[in-house]
Amino acid sequence: MKLSWGHKIAGTYLVFVAGMVFLVFKANSEKFDLVTKDYYGAELKYQEVIDQATNATALSAPVIVEKNGNELTIRFPSEMNAKKKEIDFYLYCPADEKRDFRKSLFVNEGEFKQVLPAGFSGLYELKLTWITEGKKYYREEKIFL
Repeated sequence: MKLSWGHKIAGTYLVFVAGMVFLVFKANSEKFDLVTKDYYGAELKYQEVIDQATNATALSAPVIVEKNGNELTIRFPSEMNAKKKEIDFYLYCPADEKRDFRKSLFVNEGEFKQVLPAGFSGLYELKLTWITEGKKYYREEKIFL
């Protein structure tokens, strides 16, 4: 049986429609996590984060982040060595909200080590906030674990 040009156009149209239906199905089943529930409110307060990052860049040296196995070492500049620091350590995983890791602690030394839970692998964003003598600082860095 020979197909006419009308049958070929109808077949092409049906393949196109089936492809579109498949793409709509895949798009609706895609999982995504928002960074925060109150995204708009957090965006309005972002100037504070910019000011904290400016404070961190004004230090004599940058904060150094080193990965050793399943442990992260954070080294502060020399002017922070003997000062008490209130630290908020946040590892944000853009791919999965369940793999985020947050810890708050107080440190007097110039460095601290954080052991990571088992199974941490992939791309993370380290968001490090600390307060020393009433002044807030912020450092953000992408880390591949």
